[in-house]
Amino acid sequence: MNNDSKLVTLAILTYSKAQILQTILENEGIESYIQNVNLIQPVISSGVRVRINEHDLPQALKVVESSVWLQSEVLNENDTALWGSESKENKILIPVDFSAYSERACDFGFKLADQFHAEVVLLHVYYSPIYFPGTSYDTELYQFAMPEEMISVRNMMQRVHTQFKELAEKVAAKIASGEYPDVKYTCVLKEGVAEEEILRYAKSHKPFIIVMGTRGENEKEQSLIGSVTAEIVERSSAFVYVIPEAATIKSVEELKRIAVFTSFDQRDLIAFDSLVTSFKEQQFEITFVHISSHAEKRESNEKRLLALQDYFRKQYPHLKVEYTVLDDENLLNEVDKMVAEKHIDAICVANYRRNIFARLFNLSVARKMLFHSKTPILVIR
Repeated sequence: MNNDSKLVTLAILTYSKAQILQTILENEGIESYIQNVNLIQPVISSGVRVRINEHDLPQALKVVESSVWLQSEVLNENDTALWGSESKENKILIPVDFSAYSERACDFGFKLADQFHAEVVLLHVYYSPIYFPGTSYDTELYQFAMPEEMISVRNMMQRVHTQFKELAEKVAAKIASGEYPDVKYTCVLKEGVAEEEILRYAKSHKPFIIVMGTRGENEKEQSLIGSVTAEIVERSSAFVYVIPEAATIKSVEELKRIAVFTSFDQRDLIAFDSLVTSFKEQQFEITFVHISSHAEKRESNEKRLLALQDYFRKQYPHLKVEYTVLDDENLLNEVDKMVAEKHIDAICVANYRRNIFARLFNLSVARKMLFHSKTPILVIR
């Protein structure tokens, strides 16, 4: 192997399937390595990484795309396998609602786009019901908008277009003044339910990351439960970076100390590899955090975290890695204390299924975490 070449993960498969893929790659002259990512049970038949030299990635992707078996087993069964695949567009999606906190998302998103040489997409979704059913099942009782309602809708549309134009002009002015880097950006207007349209756009265009702002903890509980941001966090297939209203805005270069929550699932390791690969220029200081509700399990949990720490120190020697265990009693206060003591710049969690916080937090606390924290939250997958 060329010492100057960097290894990247091509796929995560069962051990037997990884061996088949390795044979196919070797027949194409591509050197590959199988690496076990399960720390708790080293002899395991699933969850192994097939790694290749970074300079072989374009050829390896062609091999995968040309194989029916690999397309079904790798591309469809495990859509996290080809991190960095050309199917992802080099775009940063910023949903906006013309509020101050969504403008703060723009502040971060444009700087991030400059570092990744990406295009910014500003997306606003509006809801404009022209007609609606009088009852759930009676299709003959549709109530059509009256003339005065049509005027109201027209006024609303004019207001939306005016606000979007003002936002675009504000962005242009910040670029002209040097406050924002000069990156390409587009404005997209969609009609519908905000979270559904954002997710639909993300599924179609596959942005690298979605950057969103969120309101503070002074919002009513009902607002928290129906939060657009919470829905995107739980359901998006892209990275999501959430900036709380009270957070101190930092550029991506200033994100140094990251708290990574783990439940010891091997998919946490896969997601973390995505984080390190995607932000390969960042010299992160990582604190792995596990939440424990059983005092008697604390010792075994600490052994697992120690194994996790040792693994990542060997795998990513350029990163500073440590760990901590938090008690789930008074969890929000525990998180605040940990963030303050370790000067955490961002909280990082893995999303490999819905209700991502439910794996780590009591569900009643889960969404509150998004609004309680003054620290940005990065959701990876």
